[in-house]
Amino acid sequence: MVTTGSANPRWSDLRLRLISAAVIVPIAILCILAGGVAYRVMILLVSLGLVYEGAAMAGLSWKKGGRSWRGGLLLLWPILGLAVAMKGEWRAAFGLALTAAIFGFAQWACVAVASFGGLSLLWLREQPGTGALPVLFIIFVVIASDSGAYLAGRIFGGPKLAPSISPGKTRSGAAGGLLAAAIAGLAVAGFSGQGGLLGGAIWGMILGCAAQCGDLAESAAKRRVGIKDSGWLIPGHGGLLDRFDGLLAAAPLAALVSLAVPGQVFWTALPSDILGALLHPFFPSFSAFSH
Repeated sequence: MVTTGSANPRWSDLRLRLISAAVIVPIAILCILAGGVAYRVMILLVSLGLVYEGAAMAGLSWKKGGRSWRGGLLLLWPILGLAVAMKGEWRAAFGLALTAAIFGFAQWACVAVASFGGLSLLWLREQPGTGALPVLFIIFVVIASDSGAYLAGRIFGGPKLAPSISPGKTRSGAAGGLLAAAIAGLAVAGFSGQGGLLGGAIWGMILGCAAQCGDLAESAAKRRVGIKDSGWLIPGHGGLLDRFDGLLAAAPLAALVSLAVPGQVFWTALPSDILGALLHPFFPSFSAFSH
């Protein structure tokens, strides 16, 4: 989170955050590297947790009506979408997420966020020729953005970024997060051996910006319903939505960019590649001139 607290000590929650990260990050990286069943199970479990938390924020009480058919269907929706995607029917999977609008806007939003995020991460990991690199790039960039914002906000403080949405977030934190995201993108691109160092820095910063927007959007949603945390599963962070809000915003953007450079890591995409992909349905020969 891009936060800075006004109360002392400033670093009171740092220990819990570090312990949580020390447990979660290695397990996540092992699943990402392993791919296959381990990775799919991780995406499925996290998606279920996100829908569970999001539906509660949207007003569904799991202690009462949440155990009815409506609550069961909400949890079933991301499972069905991921199952369809695993069969290679990606368009149908994303379309299924859209049909969750039958539950109403608020509860559809929680299903859509979990589904689009999970499907995007699944898509990026299972594309041939890139392996785990795209997902690792996003993970490290979002972690760097989050950590850089946390440290810069607490060290430098200063004017608030969006006081009406989240009073704890500062402009210095946002700037520190973007700088850290750019450095992380550059580093991952360099160690990957896939090239695109400048693209790694640029896309790192772009995804860092997307992650911060996701963070702000979740803060606005929590303020609207009058809660501090989306859940309690992760000590020092709150719920899954509190921890993965930035990732859920960055992953779909990276998945869209990857469509412009099939078989390559997405951070090598040039503006001409993206323009060519956008214009290809209308001018099929345009992509021949995009390189």
